[in-house]
Amino acid sequence: MKNITVAIIARDEETTIARAVLGAKTHAGELLVVDGGSVDQTAEIARKEGALVLSDNGRGKGAGVRLAIQKARGGILVLMDADGSHHSSDIPELVRPIREGRADLVIASRLRGGSDEFHGTLDNIIRQAGGALISLMLNWRWKADITDCENGFRAIDAQKARELGLKADDFLIEQEMVIKALKRGLKVTEIASHEYSRQGGVSKLKTSQGWKFLWHIFREMLT
Repeated sequence: MKNITVAIIARDEETTIARAVLGAKTHAGELLVVDGGSVDQTAEIARKEGALVLSDNGRGKGAGVRLAIQKARGGILVLMDADGSHHSSDIPELVRPIREGRADLVIASRLRGGSDEFHGTLDNIIRQAGGALISLMLNWRWKADITDCENGFRAIDAQKARELGLKADDFLIEQEMVIKALKRGLKVTEIASHEYSRQGGVSKLKTSQGWKFLWHIFREMLT
């Protein structure tokens, strides 16, 4: 696993960051925690558990992902959240297609592996429907076979990630990465991965911001 950098994107996740770091450690040659301006003990706990902590100065998840891409020393970069929803045991399967030369970007699909948050609340139902619509549009436009464009748990060839020229500072980064990869002819695939319920903290993505994702893909489909 020496060639793998795992970057955990975190903000105010002091109740779950230690577990995320300890789980990722066994699969990483380099372990980064990109802190998004936490006001709790997230950064301190991550350092105590052995992670190299970087700060994106609170500019947003996209800024954190772009910083991880810039600083990663491993040839393969794994991106995951700090809230306990992503299981580090999936990392070997996530990086395998890249190691074997079958993919450049691999997404952990909740549609293929299931999710604890696909039901139960109106917000979850709206998010699921919105994600399905975006995947449908993306697959139609770029002849892809992607079910979960928006999931932040993913692995990518680090050098090719740097060449994408990503710009988003917010949660649009996941969608931007997939679209730019497809436009460049990179090989994008998925593995099945179960998403668990958030183990602490609160979601930073508001359902009311969903229009941004739809507007972004409409715009990209025309260019």
